[in-house]
Amino acid sequence: MTPNSLAIFPIDQVLGAFEKGDVPALLTHIADDVDFRIDHYRDEADTSWQIARDKTALLMVLQRLAQEVFPRGTQILHTHSQPLGNDWVLTKFHQRFFYAVQAREVESLTWIVSHSENGQLDYFRESVTTITPI
Repeated sequence: MTPNSLAIFPIDQVLGAFEKGDVPALLTHIADDVDFRIDHYRDEADTSWQIARDKTALLMVLQRLAQEVFPRGTQILHTHSQPLGNDWVLTKFHQRFFYAVQAREVESLTWIVSHSENGQLDYFRESVTTITPI
């Protein structure tokens, strides 16, 4: 992972823990009332279940992601977070993983808009823009 060289934001800590498969560490950076959603651009995958309104629901989403999307984990190729002001951050997230939905190795570029308060993410919107077979 290559985080922003000037600052590490809560989103960077969440993504780092996600790559390591360290759910307890990931959850320490998530607010109890998190507003979480993942959307896909031009992919037929059903993402209706990739929504959570609290930490308990997020844990269920993470468990399902681990089984159905990332059964072999993920490797972060690059990430860069840019502050937008007022605790909002835009993150470019490039990863490589075995995509169980398509049963093949892929690289994916996503954009994440996040907000944090007191070091915990309370808003997370990920837009998956590419899923490229490798």
